Amino acid sequence: MLLVASLAALSLGAVASPARAADECNGLRVCLPVAGPWVVVSTEGADWELACPLPRYVIGGTDARVAARDVDVSLRGETGSPVGPGVTTLRSLLFHGVRVGPGAGTSSFQPFLGCIPTSGGGGRALTGITGPGFGLKPSRPVFSVVVTAPVVRRSQTVRAACPAPARLVGATRAVGFAQVSPPTSAQRSAVSVAGSAAAGAVVARVTSTAAAGPRALVQVRALCAKAR
Repeated sequence: MLLVASLAALSLGAVASPARAADECNGLRVCLPVAGPWVVVSTEGADWELACPLPRYVIGGTDARVAARDVDVSLRGETGSPVGPGVTTLRSLLFHGVRVGPGAGTSSFQPFLGCIPTSGGGGRALTGITGPGFGLKPSRPVFSVVVTAPVVRRSQTVRAACPAPARLVGATRAVGFAQVSPPTSAQRSAVSVAGSAAAGAVVARVTSTAAAGPRALVQVRALCAKAR
């Protein structure tokens, strides 16, 4: 399971769903729509983790919107069968965006989740022939600690730490804007993030200008390996 923390008043990096949602709830009879911020993305790519704001909800649908046609958005699903909510998707999901146009500058994408309540039921039926096989079943040895914070000062730090005795094995940092429209070029260049790692934690140093506006966010994600 993903361990998610937040320093912002916004729950887990989610923002209040705008009046115009995407298609994250299509085909779902009971669905809680969750809209993420507009995430700044370049040719190097950017990750943003979005989560259902209520306990006992899992992700039943996803969608995204892009500010430019050359922005590609993908997501990470967990292994397991059958593919579906509670198996492929849990309570939070990692979106990855990248701009693929040659010589392109920054752009942005907005992730969406359709969250559905979990319910009881029997086990899954065996539908295939099994054998001894080879290798080991993935056990999700890596989890993430996510901190999403508003940009409130011209210079600030945001820290995400792995709980002991887990080890820090990686990190991602991203900038988002919790607003209806995609961020302007001035906004996208107004926030910069530099990071370092020490003692099992990721520390992001955030600098910004007035052009960022009041809705800028920074998300820091620590990838942690479980102790064996």
